[in-house]
Amino acid sequence: MILILKKGISDEEIESIVLKIKDAGLTPHISKGNERVIIGLVGDSRAKDRDYWLSVHGVEDAIRVLKPFKLASREFKSENTVITVDGIKIGGNEVVVMAGPCAVEGREQLLQTAEIVKNYGAKILRGGAFKPRTSPYSFKGLGKEGLMYLKEAKEKFGLPVVTEVMSIEQIEDVSQYADIIQIGARNMQNFSLLEEVGKTRKPILLKRGLSAKIEEFLLAAEYILFNGNPNVILCERGIRTFETYTRNTLDISAVPVLKSLTHLPVIVDPSHAIGLRDYIIPVSLASIAAGADGLIVEVHPEPEKALSDGAQSLYPEQFKELIKKLKKVGGAVGRPV
Repeated sequence: MILILKKGISDEEIESIVLKIKDAGLTPHISKGNERVIIGLVGDSRAKDRDYWLSVHGVEDAIRVLKPFKLASREFKSENTVITVDGIKIGGNEVVVMAGPCAVEGREQLLQTAEIVKNYGAKILRGGAFKPRTSPYSFKGLGKEGLMYLKEAKEKFGLPVVTEVMSIEQIEDVSQYADIIQIGARNMQNFSLLEEVGKTRKPILLKRGLSAKIEEFLLAAEYILFNGNPNVILCERGIRTFETYTRNTLDISAVPVLKSLTHLPVIVDPSHAIGLRDYIIPVSLASIAAGADGLIVEVHPEPEKALSDGAQSLYPEQFKELIKKLKKVGGAVGRPV
């Protein structure tokens, strides 16, 4: 159930409604739009029917949300959620490009990459300090040392940082260094981890699981929203299908579907979706044409020497070409890059 409050309602009247919601054994989630205040009721709302809520002073309408993802739904909030990170708006009209190496391999490599992506048009620096790897023998990142290099790169080039957490124990350290916390595809349904990042106020970049349905993806976001963090960015990064030529299969249709179902920003990770650098540019262009709010792309000064995901990392000149073409496609669909 969501309650749509009357225009011009005071803070005192809102607090009175919140108290009634709590007395009914429900959890209120408040969303303040430009013109309206909406309160989502989470819990078993059958004890109080629609007529009861319509009788409460200050309530204009009460609507039952049928979708299982209540707080992420367009019914709960019709306006797009725009998440601001160091003045950069994700989910607004401008397309935001996040770029950097798959893994932080060392100070020189990271600073060199940060300078490259900054100069060519990236707004946010990506880089993994903690890396989940399929093989226990693969490079798993530099850990806290990598976080310090990310912080140095931010201070030197003015790029906000997005990096991944793999466990609850890492949240505190990562929160000190990162501007956006990433939850990777393998952890999309790590519900304990989702609950804990939901207790932070940091923006969360949530990647779709390898075989997750769209509803499961949105329910994972719901865990974060329910625990009090409204700053969730959804990331389509390809799903596992029968096709083996590419690393995964990019579900390009997920972009417009998600944009219709949820108010949350939606970005695309073409690097993990395809796994082959030669196809990153066309897939990126298609993603923006389909309505994505941004991209997160892997770039490396020397991909052939990368310690992880070198095959899907763009060379600097390829990233430069990508930004050039994105500006054309963005302009065609009214989305500046």
